[in-house]
Amino acid sequence: MTGPAPGPGLRTLRPGQSRGALVAGSVGNFIEWYEFGVYGYFATIIAARFFTPEGGSAVEALVKTYASFALAFFFRPVGAAVFGRLGDRIGRRPVLIVVIALMTGATTAIGALPTYATVGALAPWLLTLLRVLQGLSAGGEFGGAVSLMTEFAPPGRRGLYGSWQSFTVALGLLGGAGAAALLATLLSAEQLGDWGWRLPFLLTLPMGLGALWLRLRLAETPVFEAEREQVRQGEPERPAAGEVVRAVALGAGRVMGWSAAGYTLLVVLPSYLQSALNTSFRQALLATVLANLGFAATIVPAGLLSDRIGRRPVMLAGAGLVVVLALPLLNLLQESGTSNATKGVAVCVAGGVVGLMAGPGPAMLAEMFPTGVRYTGLGLAYALSNAVFSGCAGLIITEAVKRTGNIDIPGYYAATTCAVSVLALAKVPSRKGS
Repeated sequence: MTGPAPGPGLRTLRPGQSRGALVAGSVGNFIEWYEFGVYGYFATIIAARFFTPEGGSAVEALVKTYASFALAFFFRPVGAAVFGRLGDRIGRRPVLIVVIALMTGATTAIGALPTYATVGALAPWLLTLLRVLQGLSAGGEFGGAVSLMTEFAPPGRRGLYGSWQSFTVALGLLGGAGAAALLATLLSAEQLGDWGWRLPFLLTLPMGLGALWLRLRLAETPVFEAEREQVRQGEPERPAAGEVVRAVALGAGRVMGWSAAGYTLLVVLPSYLQSALNTSFRQALLATVLANLGFAATIVPAGLLSDRIGRRPVMLAGAGLVVVLALPLLNLLQESGTSNATKGVAVCVAGGVVGLMAGPGPAMLAEMFPTGVRYTGLGLAYALSNAVFSGCAGLIITEAVKRTGNIDIPGYYAATTCAVSVLALAKVPSRKGS
């Protein structure tokens, strides 16, 4: 199933309306991924504070922390289905307002949570509850934001506009890494573990209020307004449920490699470097910053290129390169004789390759679904892929390395999932972005 062009005619847009929608759609993604990045970067500290009763091992606590991380991802499809259905019926704008309020409240609350030492076994349950709320809101965020951006995009610019969703993901992860690195530099290890880790979560409150203000000023997309007018005049023809389910499954397969490789190389990397390769917290964060810089550098150019030559060749190039390069790049990091400069280039290249998939990905998903099911369809495809292949990345990798002792597991994981995406991407229509 392929939907009609999401972008409206230019005559329906006021000057600056497209850019305003771009900013309002992007800001929620920034906050969401800033928080998920912070949680990943502070995973070892959170494990010690919330999941390590007296006598528990550090590895066991880290696995439980990633289990909580994964649980939030498994609530993303629920959020995508619930908020997506609302967004396809009452509009993108009101649902995106609710989603940003929920996300901001849950993330800020994590920064104020009592730890295991204070409230005992209640602490991990409270943390897990807030992670569930974050998962629900994140599930509703992607479909709405991408629908908003691509439906406001001028003709021939959907790849570029959609790429800003991924670009703000990179900015959010970089913001989280920057906040963690700054705190690790300014505070002692004791201060960071006692209270410093809370600050990045509390910082979400002013950011979320700013995002809420932007979305309150937002107009509904002309494409959705036209769809609503058709509903008033008589129910428009909708795709069969089976068609939508098949499109969701295919979309999830197409972004599987993006999800798995992105989280493996951009979020899980710090904890892997610390636990498997015994690097310091600061060194691990620096590697992650470089990987995210490479990621950010290629996203928008990849989206723009996909408007010229099509989504398929750009995304296939990214997935194929991960298949070929994942293990060699990981081996460079493992070699004690590899210089720091070479390691820096390696992680930067790894991030850049993932960006080739992330740039065109949102527009590719938006073009798979017609207006009446777009919010739900693309949101579910992305959320399901992320639930299985991103949310479980830390858990799978940590547990697999622990059981097998094979420190190449992250490379195999990224390469295998991207190989499956290559097969699914081969069926993307070859048309250029219009």
